Formats: sequence, C-alpha cells, structure tokens
Amino acid sequence: MTPPSSKRAALEAFWMPFTANRQFKSAPRMLARAEGMHYWTPEGRQVLDGCAGLWCVNAGHGRREITEAVATQIATMDYAPPFQMGHPLAFELANALIEIAPKGIDHVFFTNSGSEAVDTALKIAIAWHRVRGDAARTRLIGRERGYHGVGFGGISVGGMVNNRKYFGALLPGVDHIRHTHDPARNLYSRGLPAHGAEFADDLERLVALHDASTIAAVIVEPIAGSTGVLLPPRGYLERLRAICTKHGILLIFDEVITGFGRTGSAFAAQEFGVVPDMMTCAKGLTNGAIPMGSVLVRREIYDAFMTGPEQAVELFHGYTYSAHPVACAAGLATQRIYREGLFDHARAMAPYWENAVHSLKGRRHVVDLRCYGLVAGIELEPRAGLAGARGYEALVAAFEKGLLMRTTGDTIALSPPLIIERADIDRIFETLAAVIDSLT
Repeated sequence: MTPPSSKRAALEAFWMPFTANRQFKSAPRMLARAEGMHYWTPEGRQVLDGCAGLWCVNAGHGRREITEAVATQIATMDYAPPFQMGHPLAFELANALIEIAPKGIDHVFFTNSGSEAVDTALKIAIAWHRVRGDAARTRLIGRERGYHGVGFGGISVGGMVNNRKYFGALLPGVDHIRHTHDPARNLYSRGLPAHGAEFADDLERLVALHDASTIAAVIVEPIAGSTGVLLPPRGYLERLRAICTKHGILLIFDEVITGFGRTGSAFAAQEFGVVPDMMTCAKGLTNGAIPMGSVLVRREIYDAFMTGPEQAVELFHGYTYSAHPVACAAGLATQRIYREGLFDHARAMAPYWENAVHSLKGRRHVVDLRCYGLVAGIELEPRAGLAGARGYEALVAAFEKGLLMRTTGDTIALSPPLIIERADIDRIFETLAAVIDSLT
C-alpha cells in the first residue's frame, strides 16, 4: 500500500471527527494495516491495539471468516432495499442476536451505527407510549456524563458537556439523573464499586419534578465508556430497573460498548442481571468490519405496534441501509466467531487484566483505576488549568512506543480485542508504566 502524503496540504480535505485537526495534521499518526492484536504504520512499525480499534474489533483484526463472508455477499448481492422487501441474511442475523440476548428481548431493528440505534430506540419509546394511548409520555431522561452517540437525540440525552454545548437547546423535554462517579468513597475499587446504589434514586427526584405520566424512557450505559470508564455501583442498575417498572417508564441500556463480550457475558444486561426494555448495539456487532447497529426490543413493545390493517406500515422509521446485506454477512460471520468461546476467553483473561490495571496504583500522576471485564480507565491528575493535556501527551507517547489507546480528557481508556493473551496484557502495561513515568 502506498501511504498517503504526509504533507499538510494533502491532509486538509478530510475534516476528521473528534480530532484536534490542526495538531494531527502537523504530526499525523497513520495506520495502514491490521492483523490479530496489531496495527502497522505505513512505515512498517507495529502497534499493539489496546482499544479494539474504537471499542469495536472484539474478535481481533483481519479475520478471514469475515473477509470471505463479505466478499461472497457483495459478489452475490451488493444491496437490497429494506422497505417492503427482505433478504434472508437479515432474518438470520436477527435470530442470531436474539439467541444471545437476555430472555424476553426477542425483536431486532437494524440501523447503521450506535448513534442511529440510540435515536431509533428513543423514537420507539415515545411511539410505544403513544400507540398505547399514553401520548403525554414524551420526556426522555439521560444521565450526566453519559455518551449516546452524536445524533440530536443521542446528544440530548447524553451528558458530556463538550458534545452538547455548540448545538443549542437540542431536543425539548430532556432531563438527566446524576452520574455514578464517587471518588470519595470508591477510589481504586476492584470490580463494581461498593458505594452508590442510592444514586439511582435521583430518578425519583425527576419523577416528582416532572410527573411519571410525562416520562417515556430512561437511557443509561451499563458501563459509561467514553466519559472515562465509570462502573455501576453494586445494586445501582437493579434499583434503576425497579424505579422504571414502578412508574411505567421504559429502561434502555446503551450497550454499544459493553455488548458482545466486553464484560465476559454477551451483554452487560446479563452480566449484571438486569433486563432492560431495549438495548442499543453496534461496534462489536460486525467486529467493526462494516458499519451496523441495532436495537433489541422486548416482545411487548413490538406487539403494541402490530395492530390495525395488516398492509399498514406500523412504524414510520428506518434507513436506506438498514440490514444492509453486506453488513449482515459480516455480522453473521462475527457471531459465529463469538460462538467459538471468545466470551469465555474474555472472562478467563479478566482477573489477569484486573491485576495488571491495579499494578499502576501508586505511580506518579495516577489518581484512580477502574476496570471490569476487559475494559479499564486509568485516571491521571490533570495539569493545573490544562485539562486533557496530560492525557493527550500520554496518547502520543504511547503511540510512539507502539501502543494504541484511547483518552477521554485525562483518563486513559483501554478495551483490547477479546483475543488478548497474557503476553499482550504484560506488554500493554509495561508500555503504559513507561509512558506514565515519562509524563510531565
């Protein structure tokens, strides 16, 4: 492969997402090839993938099974319209997802990304109340520090300030419960934090403020990833589920990051023993090979729409590329790989991973460590008046030392491919220790 020119002018046309464009284009970090646990730069330098691309390449890079499935499908049928038409792979993939979903969730609506999945779930929630004669329930509740993609619905219910502040008032009638981060009581927790289940009761405050009869749904990430890996306190999700049930409010889990083995279970809903009314998925659905998302829905929600004349469209919503045949082929190949025991492997690696994460305790600049399954947040002390600067320095230094990781502000976020072995974990944390020690 011929690498793109590193000259600044050749890089200007691409407005890069969630990137400091001017900084990047003055010193680009390019990736040219990937296989297994690694990327390679155009110059041939190997880089260990500590974040599964962008939380999505759960089965590792360059899986031949996915490549062959995609090539076969695109040669057989490149596209099929999803409106009033179907193709077999869409139904096959939906059934494969239902097989691993929590009991009671048994319908799938396909989208093209996590952002679209979130907006779809929010629309379904409002429409569900309406078709049941409860049209006053239009209010949506998110959580502070939550991330639900970048659609107008997702950033409205999301609670990350920089994602919201440039875009005005967003959707009306949205409110937020408090986040679960409680460093005063939960620093350096192993597993789920012991304190904070009562934070779920903040939903009761909003019910009292707005009245339950106006609230359609609550959406949360079981583990808040993009804000710096915030774990649910023990009992928190159970409490949130009970409050939603009590007041007739739908509970949506955003499992775009936690889905497909990240916690050791197929979904975090199963890991934590709490079944929501809907789940949004993407990323690991196709191992990142082809863009695809989905909303997994309880039967009761689907059935409520299945009324009226049979020839009538029940839900006026969808995308040109919903259940795209090539994406479905990638999704099916990915699910077959997962069934070979990859989630069990992730669970087996988790204790070793946890010990490696906590080996960084006491290092200079490290102020907290959070991990569960094969995900971790390493929080660094910010520089005075320069929030995020130390995190960015760590990102660049790690890449130069052959490690790809994510940072959110001053928190290093790790989520490696689930194929990871102990030697890979050792290398990740040996590199991170050297990086952290080098930070100014």
